[in-house]
Amino acid sequence: MGVEEKLRVLADRIKTHSSAMLTEEALKTAIVLPFLAALDYDVFNPDEVIPEFCADAVGKKGEKVDYAIKIDGEIRILVECKPITTVLDRVHLAQLYRYFSVTNAKFAILTNGRAFHFHTDLVATNKLDDLPFLTFDLSDLQGQLTSELKKFAKTEFNVDGILQSAHRLKYTSAIKKEIGGVMENPPEDFVRMVTGGLYQGRFTAQVKEQFTPMVKAAFREIVRESVQSRLSTALAETADSEIGDGPSDEDEVVTTEEEREGFMIVRAIVRDILKPSRIVMRDQKSYCGILVDNNNRKPLARLWFNRSVKYIGLFDGEKEEKAKIDTLDEIYDYADRLRNTAKEYLDGAIASSST
Repeated sequence: MGVEEKLRVLADRIKTHSSAMLTEEALKTAIVLPFLAALDYDVFNPDEVIPEFCADAVGKKGEKVDYAIKIDGEIRILVECKPITTVLDRVHLAQLYRYFSVTNAKFAILTNGRAFHFHTDLVATNKLDDLPFLTFDLSDLQGQLTSELKKFAKTEFNVDGILQSAHRLKYTSAIKKEIGGVMENPPEDFVRMVTGGLYQGRFTAQVKEQFTPMVKAAFREIVRESVQSRLSTALAETADSEIGDGPSDEDEVVTTEEEREGFMIVRAIVRDILKPSRIVMRDQKSYCGILVDNNNRKPLARLWFNRSVKYIGLFDGEKEEKAKIDTLDEIYDYADRLRNTAKEYLDGAIASSST
């Protein structure tokens, strides 16, 4: 099992069992140590992953950091854990500040099991930065996160390489946060700029009130259209191999863009359980079927989109349950149900005879 697969297991665990991790010790056992193990560190070797690490030079008797990781015989990563209910803040960096300055550590991780904050010394050498260069929610692994985390793996660890990425990530994250803020609450100057060629009169408070919601909506539409365009391109490139044979009277069956996008969403939800090539779309007159192995005996979901009110069909064995949805985004609300069905096919619990 690779790093990505191991992290997906932990993501599922934090989503389904977080209520059982209320103590710090439970959190360490269930999430933090497996997280370090996923990066190829031997958590059972106290010379490599040192629990309750204490350095006399800190000057505060009895103060310890939860874990110190040795690479090539030197302390390189410090890890401090807090209860899962803790909202991580700079106040929780106190111990990491002190230990970072008196060891050869180059990186520090602050975590509550769900949120992970990675810090280094980009601002002043050997002084831990207040702001992390990388933050993520373990239950929501996205984008290129796995490739960034792999750089911290024992076999890939390279200080200079990570620092280059850290510099980029720090400012990219800050820029993304600013853009997100502009998208949600467009400032007056920005609204003036993008509407300057559309409105010739004075930019009064009334004009601002009129255009600000439009600018916000336009931002969202740009993002949605960009995502839809990428999905459509991906489908066009893989349609021949991934879309199963339809019924003989296929001229009467029209596969809509919504059905194609819904298929891609379902496939993305279960991609870490079943290989994407096993997920096939087979359109019918009344619904669009999503099957495993192009097998009618292995239904994963059905998209009932050929009507004014849309439904997604969910399966527990051979029994279908329809759930009303207003937007395609609501398919993600049923991610756990879809993943559970996918796991049943993976484990062979559902009949798999071919049609």
